[in-house]
Amino acid sequence: MDKFNKPPHQTKLWCGGKPYNPQEVEEKIYKLWEESGFFNPDNLPKTDKGPFVICLPPPNVTGSLHLGHALNATIQDILIRKKRMEGYKALWIPGTDHAGIATQNVVEKMLKKEGISRHQLGKEKFLEKVWEWKEKYGGIILGQLKKIGASCDWSRTAFTMDENYSKAVKEAFKHYYDKGWIYQGERIVNWCSRCGTSLSDLELEYVEEKGKLYYIKYPIKKLSNFIVVATTRPETMLGDSAVAVNPKDERYKELIGQNVLLPIQNREIPIVADDLVEKEFGTGAVKVTPAHDFNDAQIGERNNLPIYKIIDERGKMTNLAGSICEGLKVLECRDKVIEKLKELNLLEKEDDYTHSVAKCYRCNGTVEPLPSLQWFVKMNELAKLAIKAVESGEIKFHPEKWGKVYLDWLKNIKDWCISRQIWWGHKIPLEGVEDVLDTWFSSALWPFATLGWPVSNNLKEFYPTQVLSTARDIINLWVARMVFSGIEFMGKVPFSDVIIHATILTKEGKRMSKSLGTGVDPIGLIEKYGADATRFGLIWQSMGGQDIHWAEEHVMAGKKFCNKLWNISRFVLKQTENFNFQFPISNKFSNLNLSKEDEEILEKLEQVKKTINKNIDEYNFGQALHTLYDFIWHDFADVYIEYSKDKNSAETLYTLYFILHTILKLLHPFMPFITEEIWSHLPIENKPRRKVGAPTEASEMLIIEKW
Repeated sequence: MDKFNKPPHQTKLWCGGKPYNPQEVEEKIYKLWEESGFFNPDNLPKTDKGPFVICLPPPNVTGSLHLGHALNATIQDILIRKKRMEGYKALWIPGTDHAGIATQNVVEKMLKKEGISRHQLGKEKFLEKVWEWKEKYGGIILGQLKKIGASCDWSRTAFTMDENYSKAVKEAFKHYYDKGWIYQGERIVNWCSRCGTSLSDLELEYVEEKGKLYYIKYPIKKLSNFIVVATTRPETMLGDSAVAVNPKDERYKELIGQNVLLPIQNREIPIVADDLVEKEFGTGAVKVTPAHDFNDAQIGERNNLPIYKIIDERGKMTNLAGSICEGLKVLECRDKVIEKLKELNLLEKEDDYTHSVAKCYRCNGTVEPLPSLQWFVKMNELAKLAIKAVESGEIKFHPEKWGKVYLDWLKNIKDWCISRQIWWGHKIPLEGVEDVLDTWFSSALWPFATLGWPVSNNLKEFYPTQVLSTARDIINLWVARMVFSGIEFMGKVPFSDVIIHATILTKEGKRMSKSLGTGVDPIGLIEKYGADATRFGLIWQSMGGQDIHWAEEHVMAGKKFCNKLWNISRFVLKQTENFNFQFPISNKFSNLNLSKEDEEILEKLEQVKKTINKNIDEYNFGQALHTLYDFIWHDFADVYIEYSKDKNSAETLYTLYFILHTILKLLHPFMPFITEEIWSHLPIENKPRRKVGAPTEASEMLIIEKW
């Protein structure tokens, strides 16, 4: 025993016989972390290693934490904490997105309860209300991220409508405009009449709805016969410019080039051939309404067909729809058209039919394609930049398959409609233009605008970032746009690795929904089980699959694991209470007469360390946690600790302590609160074991211990 040359540490064991209580620990520990300043890389111990940077995908200011946010935050926190312990200048940049349409909707709903509309208030007063709302509620989700242990540098918190960020948006717009890549034109766009704005294809959600497939007879002009078309939207026939068939469809070859009489409107329109027509759909003949269908618009352009805009921006029928429907809402017009077709004996039949209907991703209103004068960004050159970055391997997706989703979209990309007809957002910086920019135009600048682009010195040190972790549903909305923006404005890709985390579904495999009562509140889990247990449950189920079928029992298992770790620590510290430790603690067990059992557990620990490092570096977080769990619970607790109970040798005591010391480090990125708490009671070099309740000095904290 005399080879251990430090004085004994005789102190009453800190936790007595009580089980671990996260409510007594987590708030206290998070406060210590914040006070230490170590979330800010400028305050970390000096190192020769460079920066490691992650940008938090900015949640909407309308948002509150859901399980997807919690999983993604935990993944990023694991990476940041490990890199911080490895000696990198680890920076995790937080912030929120102004979320134009979503936030405007929330505030409008609030005002509606007071009996006020935004139009009654006027634009200036309405925007004042939005800013008031943002100041009151806009940071809720960031506070909730703290609850789960997110070690972001809160001093660098960004918001996409901050003054400095707004300068970046204007700079980006001017850059594109000066290059001739921004233009105004009338194109068919997705239009939400409820929100009163255009939407991109990526801002739509498709809902399966039961409807009807209507078979309508169009009289052929020179024949006493009909061509029958099938449609789910008979009301749009009032704006038809043609009937189309597939050129390879033998049934209609003789009819191509002939004219039909459009029912109700009594307008002559041609029968045209186009490869877009599916021979198997309906009768193989379809109506062509270039103003109100994207495929029809392509057919119309190829065949030089006229455009009849029969639905306006309010979702009502225009005068071009004719007297029977002018001024009616779309569904009201449908009923009128069906009634009239029956009267004319031109409705052959109607079948039950389930089809996908485009909905606004914010208000859930049905979206109408219609022609509108909008602002666009030319995408040809920008798409090439983003494609090359992934095809060259400069950016890698994890899992790899998501790179194909990214590339497929970019290789078939259309010009980006960047104008929105709402009040809340970045106003298009051109004289006389009242439209605002698409929310994604500003968030595309996130990896460098958060660092102060175009003027900040932070750019040199912290750009590019290293890793982006996000959800699959915004690969095209956001990831691709950040890639081409980073290359265009910074000359470098914004990150080298993109982690697409799993989507969390209900246990039955369905999408979670607050309105249906199938959503799970992670804050509720934290309050019930603790943040570490919640993080455990999230990562335990994250084994690389596309989806997670949520099971709360894994969070319960996380709570049990916390208690197990707590009891392991109590046992080890009790056993070594009067032991003279040799510092620094290291894995150099020279001059020690180790038993076979000592050697076996230490060999297993070495293998575990290698496996954990490999798994985290390859973004296999669930596998890393499973490995740690099995070692701690089974190899260490069930086998070695049981063996140690009959031993009192220096070698066994030192091995016990060394393993505890090491597993706390390995487990810290996954379960930071309990590991930091236990660490605060370990003996530290040149200092006795801390007394119960004694404050931890910043330099002694696990958060900056060597990995």
